[in-house]
Amino acid sequence: MTGNFANSTLSPALREAAHAVDVPEDPWPGFARRERRHQRTRLIRTALVAAVGVALVGVQTNVVPLPGWAPGIAVASTPTALLDAAPRGALAGDRAWLDTLRTRISTDSPVRIDALLGAWKIGDRDRIRLIYGSDQAGHRVALVAVPLRFGLLTRQALVWYVGPAGAGAQQMRYGGHSEGDDPVMTLMRAYPDRAGFAVAVGPAESTVTISGEPRYTSRGTVEYQDIARADGAGVGFAVLPSEPLPHEPVVRVSRGDRVFFQGGLGGGPYAGIDPTGPEMDALLTGARQPARGAPLDDANLRNFVHTALQDSHLPAVGTTVRVRWSGREHGQAAALLTVQPAGGGVIAYAMHGDDRTGWWTDLRLLLPSEGADQRPIGWRVRTEDGARPATGEVRVIAPPDAARVTVTVGGAPPATVGLDGSNAGTTRVSPDQPATLTAYSRNGGVLGTTPLHPVETASDAGGLPGDSPATRVTP
Repeated sequence: MTGNFANSTLSPALREAAHAVDVPEDPWPGFARRERRHQRTRLIRTALVAAVGVALVGVQTNVVPLPGWAPGIAVASTPTALLDAAPRGALAGDRAWLDTLRTRISTDSPVRIDALLGAWKIGDRDRIRLIYGSDQAGHRVALVAVPLRFGLLTRQALVWYVGPAGAGAQQMRYGGHSEGDDPVMTLMRAYPDRAGFAVAVGPAESTVTISGEPRYTSRGTVEYQDIARADGAGVGFAVLPSEPLPHEPVVRVSRGDRVFFQGGLGGGPYAGIDPTGPEMDALLTGARQPARGAPLDDANLRNFVHTALQDSHLPAVGTTVRVRWSGREHGQAAALLTVQPAGGGVIAYAMHGDDRTGWWTDLRLLLPSEGADQRPIGWRVRTEDGARPATGEVRVIAPPDAARVTVTVGGAPPATVGLDGSNAGTTRVSPDQPATLTAYSRNGGVLGTTPLHPVETASDAGGLPGDSPATRVTP
């Protein structure tokens, strides 16, 4: 009964509702129109995205020019210690000169740095700033901050410009640049026929010294003959003679206990040391006596001694060199030698290497002259190529009269270092831990003690031996 009731009651109503719906005979034309409209929308959207992409690529590759004032994304830090300071030097207030230099930097090839920066281009020239500029010793020197742009990316370069004293901006020439984040900029120019100069610009209120030949005192310290010093100004300028310098000058920039930079200046020429000259031959003859361990061939010994003299800025004449031990490390020639100027302290060098991987300095340690021959010397053994950090292995060389050597690490009891027939031994000390080496005579008395410093850092390696606590014995 229920089925008959549904059929008789609902069927007429459903048929009437269906007839009331207006359905076109062929629905395809409406569907096609809607689909074409959607396709046009998708094409327009795709074209817009592609156009924006092409524009961005063009901007990023500097094909499509972007105004220099347009904001960008900074991708490299320039030292704020230099950029945030007020301009220094006599040229700081010469706006006309700087405006002319800005125009030249942006348009003239003689001072243009684009070719040295690859795809980077000079940005808004109005943002070119003077960091330092003055006339000194017949030269006009300027350090300028130049904004750079590579599409949407921005950075700044610090650029040197050099000219004769009183030079107009048109006479200035490019002298070098830096894109790094060093807080100190240095420049040196030496000439065979006229006076040159060395200049260092550091953070404001820093002390800058430019030093010539060092003096290693008998008490185990290094002193310098300052050829320029500026306290608090952050700028040092030294006049250099026309003849070649024996060694490159050393720059130190500091504020209180903080050292911003310490190292030598490039830009020679330097007289240097002839590794094959008669002075070197005489030095090597004395260096071989006495010798312990496996002897070095002449080429390796000559190379080690030459490297030590260059690093310490000592001349061959008047310097005494002794090979305290020689042998092999990782299958390569190795040696512990000392160099000592007349009346001065003793500098111990440990080196290893060969023609294939190069030569490496593993230790630089300035010792007081008194008792230097009675001290045990230890250094951190590096890997074969010498470029990787030192391991926990420590090579120890005992003095000739030592019966035994101990190593003391922290509060641990002294541990005896086993020695071979050449009075050389090996122990282990963590690279970040200091230790003390002590040599004893046959009757048990102490011959001498020497600290084993943690691994020398990059800042320690920048100066001369004795410049930092990590490269000397004397506090």
